[in-house]
Amino acid sequence: MRALVVRLDSFGDVLLAGPAVRAVAAHAGHVTLLCGPRGADAARLLPAVDEVLVWAAPWEGFDPPPVSPADVDALIGRLRAGAYDAALVLTSYHQSPLPIALLLRLAGVGRIGAESVDHAGRLLDVRHRRREGRHEAEAALDAAAAMGFHPPPGDDGRLRVLPPPDTGGLTGNGPYVVLHPGASAPARAWSPHRCAEAVSLLADAGHRVVVTGGPGEEDLTRHVAGGLAVDLGGRTGPRALAGVLRLADVVVSANTGPAHLAAAVGTPVVSLFAPVVPAARWAPYGVPVILLGDQSASCADTRALTCPVPGHPCLDEVTGQDVVRAVHKLIQERHS
Repeated sequence: MRALVVRLDSFGDVLLAGPAVRAVAAHAGHVTLLCGPRGADAARLLPAVDEVLVWAAPWEGFDPPPVSPADVDALIGRLRAGAYDAALVLTSYHQSPLPIALLLRLAGVGRIGAESVDHAGRLLDVRHRRREGRHEAEAALDAAAAMGFHPPPGDDGRLRVLPPPDTGGLTGNGPYVVLHPGASAPARAWSPHRCAEAVSLLADAGHRVVVTGGPGEEDLTRHVAGGLAVDLGGRTGPRALAGVLRLADVVVSANTGPAHLAAAVGTPVVSLFAPVVPAARWAPYGVPVILLGDQSASCADTRALTCPVPGHPCLDEVTGQDVVRAVHKLIQERHS
């Protein structure tokens, strides 16, 4: 059987789909993952993916492309050429699977399933209803199971990526703590001065600190590192970043892709979690986690990209010392 899994949004979302992808692969001879540009790097890190197709959907992302009949026709053609017997569409709780389901139907995909609260007409063969209180990774596994795609024996359902490279040449020798100051949206980011404070206090407490960041975040990581930490801003692609995170004692990060990548390589996370989305659905999954941030703040569940509350109190009232205490607790638990 040739199977297609669809997850069209961000890097972290695609990582959270990984356990469901493995469940599909346990029943299929070939698995293709259709993702958006922001999730493509994560898709290429997932085990059990034979092929990655990238398409920018006009209903996804912070700056979606215009609707183009030629682009839609080209996607339908690519999907038709794939001759897929089944497709599992994965979405977040606030997204609809029906636009892509329509395109899959036009492409002749044999059987289509997704989680949906909307009447799907003839667009879905399996219409799954989300169980209350499920994490996004668990909800994706539930949707896969509704189509008959159960995890293989021995699969614990945790996040995984392909084995990362040796990154000792980047980080140097000895234990370290990673602090990742960036975030995909300003509302989710801990302020740079708080990040720099945490680096200073962690260094004072005897920790080596590695600061990570993607392309375009070099000024931020340089400021946060402050000459006290190894600054890897702009120096690690996704696979190298996975290696850096894998060898860390603890990763300190906002709710953003690298927090989920840390979980995928088994590293505990101190999560600076703004409540604009629910932590119960989006916290790092399957590893020890300490959540910092006021989860009952007035911005809760708004999905805001920019903080609607002056001073960003849900995160910026968290201090560097709070982070140091959380790091110490996770290290002690890891070695006890």
